[in-house]
Amino acid sequence: MTMMIQTDLLVRYGATYKKVSASEIIFLEGDTGHYYHQLVEGRVCWSNFNDDGKEILQELVWPGESFGELVLFDQMPYACSAVALTDCVILRLPSAAFRQMLQDDPSISIRFNKMFAEKLRFKLFLIRELAGNSPEQTVDKLFHYLQKHSNKVCQECNKLLLTRQQIANLTGMRVETIIRATKALENKGKVSIVKGKVFLTSENETSCCKSRQSIV
Repeated sequence: MTMMIQTDLLVRYGATYKKVSASEIIFLEGDTGHYYHQLVEGRVCWSNFNDDGKEILQELVWPGESFGELVLFDQMPYACSAVALTDCVILRLPSAAFRQMLQDDPSISIRFNKMFAEKLRFKLFLIRELAGNSPEQTVDKLFHYLQKHSNKVCQECNKLLLTRQQIANLTGMRVETIIRATKALENKGKVSIVKGKVFLTSENETSCCKSRQSIV
């Protein structure tokens, strides 16, 4: 598990643990931010919602990752809402202590710069693919991007750790479109679908994935 900031360092600067129940709102788009959030256990969706309630998934947060940190750098309201996908444990560090930690250890700032660059690069990739390709081509390239650049694909068995609904929310496409595109890729031998799970290159689910099922 890749950890943004070591938990003992966060606790040393005053971070506290907070338990959050599944479906509980952690913060809302437009709220003022007062904490650095880092996920310890569970899954968090970092999303926007349109007037009809449709979710636009910006990021699926895994243990060790931070979320909502933009407010600590630009002092603007939250750009997205954070909702617990499962029961979660979160470390929260007050914003003043977070800024002091960055001053004391500039290497942490460098880490954040790298993370912001990676997220921006992914958004540029996604905009380009959505603007210029068919759904099948977009999904194909997205799967390969996730396999190469993220923790959303199991590195041992190549199982996609996002559901097709989450892919739809991430791309803005309908879930039916994602299902058809994935099926077309399977027919071409580019993916395998085993018991509803998508494998990018492997046909068999290994034991490493039995405890990391994709969450609907």
